[in-house]
Amino acid sequence: MSIPFSKVVIIGVGLIGGSIAAAMKKEENPPIVYGIGLHEESLVRAKSVGALDDYALADDGRVTEWLSAGGCDLVIIATPVYSARDWFERIESCGYDGIITDVASTKALICEIAEEVLSDPSRYLPGHPMAGSESNGFGAARADLFQGAYWILCPADDTQNEVFLKLHETFSSLGARIISISRDQHDSAIAIVSHVPHMVASSLVELAGNHADERKELLRLAAGGFKDSTRIAAGSPELWAGIALDNKDAVAAGLHEMGEILARFEDAIVREDTDELIDMLARSAELRRSLPARWVPDSAKLTQVRIAMTDHPGIIAEVTGFAAQAGCNIQSIEINHISEGTAVLDLILTDEGDMGRFGGNLINNGFDFLFAGLSQED
Repeated sequence: MSIPFSKVVIIGVGLIGGSIAAAMKKEENPPIVYGIGLHEESLVRAKSVGALDDYALADDGRVTEWLSAGGCDLVIIATPVYSARDWFERIESCGYDGIITDVASTKALICEIAEEVLSDPSRYLPGHPMAGSESNGFGAARADLFQGAYWILCPADDTQNEVFLKLHETFSSLGARIISISRDQHDSAIAIVSHVPHMVASSLVELAGNHADERKELLRLAAGGFKDSTRIAAGSPELWAGIALDNKDAVAAGLHEMGEILARFEDAIVREDTDELIDMLARSAELRRSLPARWVPDSAKLTQVRIAMTDHPGIIAEVTGFAAQAGCNIQSIEINHISEGTAVLDLILTDEGDMGRFGGNLINNGFDFLFAGLSQED
């Protein structure tokens, strides 16, 4: 894997943007990386440690130069969603004609903005790295932040094959594991696995805080497992308030469902219903034990999937969508053209997910394919 871009502009050089910059510059043949931000001190630091080749404040004239046609070939928007419209408008006004992606943890609003502002929305493909820290800013950035982390890409159903492949190759080269999820499904899925857990962690900390004065030993006891399980509650309040409100319907629904689950625990305890309590705890324990086996891959076991296809717009998004539905992680993608209209799509999958379901999805949609086991030496 290598980065198929020569010049990259990262707007927002904080934890995520700074980590992307640092990771890119660790590559054997790194692109030129420009950083744009609001705080010169962080930008100076990023350049001094080699994460940036150059930087500019948002009002610097060089921003227009970098965002003009030919000024760069990839723009990564790593700002909060509320800043996205201004940057999309600026990118459009500068005449930029390359690829655009983002790292926002909600997609509905930012995709809507891109559709409204960009003259060619197909140049924009939403992204979301599932990595982070309770700390913020470039000081918390790490070149290895994305190693083994999932990076969600949300291609549209049409004309984004080339964009998807280039971004897949770019973020895979940073150590990330790429998952394709539809834009419509993204926010509801992430609410359950990220946004609601943050609110629950904050609620647990508030619960402990409510009783700290009456029980002096409480906070000392909380320094163990409680501290680890609520680590994410230390994140930026402003950032997480924005995320929750951007995704308010899905987060509110998830919190309501969480309340119903807690109510069932409360009811079983009040009624002293041992069997019900054991059943609930056992279901949770069984699911939790399944997570490492299901989602932590064995990197020594790879599977090649060769799919014969008619090469047409949207085909890559369609196939990777089938893989995502089955929980399969695509390590690499290659298209081998046989004739002008036909090709073989080669996917390399890790041992994650349900291969049978992926194969069933392909069969049900008329694809011919072949599975073959690989070793890392192949």
